[in-house]
Amino acid sequence: MKKSDTDLSRRKLLKTTAAAGLAAAVFPSLARRTTLIQPQSNVAPSEFDEITVGDLQDGMKSGKYTARSIAEHYLKRIDEIDKHGPTINSIIELNPDAPKIADELDRERKEKGARGPMHGIPVVIKDNISTADKMMTTAGSLAMVGSKPERDSFVVQQLRKAGAVVLGKTNLSEWANIRSNHSTSGWSGRGGLTRNPYALDRNTSGSSSGSAAAATSNLTAVAIGTETDGSIVSPSSINGIVGIKPTVGLVSRTGIVPISRTQDTAGPMCRNVRDAATLLGAMVGVDTEDKASKASKGKFHKDYTKFLDASGIKGARLGVVRGYFGFLPQVDRIIDGALEVLKHNGAILVDPADIKSLAKLGNAENIVLQYELKTGMEKYLEWVGPSAPVHSLKDIIDFDDKHKDTEMKFFGQGIFLEAEARGQLTDKKYLDALAKCRRLSRTEGIDFVMNKYKLDALVAPTDAPAWKTDLVDGDHFLGGSSQAAAVAGYPSITVPAGFVSGLPIGISFFGRAWSEPALIRMAYAFEQATKVRRPPEFKPTLGLL
Repeated sequence: MKKSDTDLSRRKLLKTTAAAGLAAAVFPSLARRTTLIQPQSNVAPSEFDEITVGDLQDGMKSGKYTARSIAEHYLKRIDEIDKHGPTINSIIELNPDAPKIADELDRERKEKGARGPMHGIPVVIKDNISTADKMMTTAGSLAMVGSKPERDSFVVQQLRKAGAVVLGKTNLSEWANIRSNHSTSGWSGRGGLTRNPYALDRNTSGSSSGSAAAATSNLTAVAIGTETDGSIVSPSSINGIVGIKPTVGLVSRTGIVPISRTQDTAGPMCRNVRDAATLLGAMVGVDTEDKASKASKGKFHKDYTKFLDASGIKGARLGVVRGYFGFLPQVDRIIDGALEVLKHNGAILVDPADIKSLAKLGNAENIVLQYELKTGMEKYLEWVGPSAPVHSLKDIIDFDDKHKDTEMKFFGQGIFLEAEARGQLTDKKYLDALAKCRRLSRTEGIDFVMNKYKLDALVAPTDAPAWKTDLVDGDHFLGGSSQAAAVAGYPSITVPAGFVSGLPIGISFFGRAWSEPALIRMAYAFEQATKVRRPPEFKPTLGLL
C-alpha cells in the first residue's frame, strides 16, 4: 500500500516486514563469511585510518603531531576522498578558520597544557547545529543559505571550551528528514547526495548522513549528529560506527534547527565506544535556555570513559525486544549471534521482553512532531537573528514552491504542509497525543518492561542493511528499533555487530532516562568482545552477481 506524503513512518517510524534476497554474512565469530566478488578500492591507506582520540592525544603530547598537522591531514583526506576519488560528499562546508584555531590550541598546549581529552581534536558537526563563524547553518536547505547565527549553539560552545577544532559541517537529509515522506535520505537541496562508503550506490540512511559517512571514512576524528527518531542510530548502524542518542535534555538543543522539543537531541557518532564516550563528556552541561537541559543537573558526567569496562556485560540483565526482529532473516542471524556473545560474557538474557504498548501509538508521534515543528521552527529562526533569510515554516514552504526546480525536483513537502496546518501547543489534540506518547513509551513501555523483568537494558537490531539509493521512489526502510527510546526521550547506543553482504549491521542497547553510564559500559564490553568494525572500501557496488 502506498503511504501518503504526510506519513512520518519514513523518519524511522517503521513497520516491520519480512524480506529476503541479499546474500547473508552471519555473525563472524559463529560462522563463515560470504565471499563477494568486488572491485577493490583505489583509496590509499593513511596512518590516521582508525586512529582514536587517545592516539591523537598521545601523538600531540609526544610531539609527533600537532593540532595543526592533524587538522591538515583530515582536510587533505576530505579533498582526496570526499570531494574527489570516491566522492562521498559528506562535508557540506569547511571551516576556513580551522587551521588558525588549531595553531592557537597548539600554542596554548605549550604554554598551559591541554584543556582535556578533546584539546586539538577535529570534529565535524551536522549542518543543523549553529555556529557563529564563517560557516552557514542551513539544515541543507537553499532557503537558509546566508544564515549565520550571531552566537554558537550551546553544544558548539561546549566543544570550543573543551578545545575541539570544529573542522566543518556535514551534509544531512534536508531539514533532518521532516519535509516529505518520499524523501531520499542523505540528499539536501544545498548539499546534494551523500553516498555510502561501503557501496557507493547504497544509501547512508539519515538524517545524520554526512556525519556517519565522514566518521566511518576516517575523514574526521569524531562527528556529531542529531536525532528525533533514528537519525543518529540508523546512519551509525548502516555506516558501521557507534552512535549515542542521549536522554533528551542531557545535551542542550539551544541553537539546533528543531523538529521536536520532546524528542530532539544531539549525540556522538564515532568509530568506537571510547571516542563516543569522550565526545559525549565534552557536549553535556546544564543550559538555562533549554528547559529539558535543566533536568540533567546532577545526572550528567564530564567523563563518561570512567564507565568503560571490558567485563561490563557480566551479570547484566538484558531484555531482548523480539518485536523489533523479523524484517530480514540475515539481520536476525547476526543479532542472535550477538546475543550468544552476550551470554558467553555473562549477560542474563530475558527473551523475549517485548514493548507491546507501542502497537497502540497509532499516529500520535506524527501529531506531536508536526505541532512541535511549526512552533519550534519559528522560535529558532528568531534566535538566529538578522541573517535568517526566512522567519517561519510558512516562509520556507513558500520558498520551496518558488524554487521547485532545485528544492523539489525529487520530492515534495507534504509533511511541512501538514505541520503548517497544525495549531498551537495548547491544542487538546496535541496535548492528548503527547500524553499518549509519554504513557505508551514510558509508563507502559520501556519503564514497564524493565521493571517487570528487572532489566539493566533492552537490546534489539538497530536497522536493516543499506538499500540502493533511489531518487525516484525514495527510501526503502525494512525495519528498525529506534522508536521506543526516541518517543520516550530515553538513551540508546548502537554498536557494530556484523555484516550482510559486506554492509554493516548494528545492535542497539537502550533503557531508562539518564542510563548512559550503564549503556556505555555494556556497549563497550560487547565491542571489546567482538571487534566487528572494519573500515569501508568505497566500492562502487557490492558486485553480488
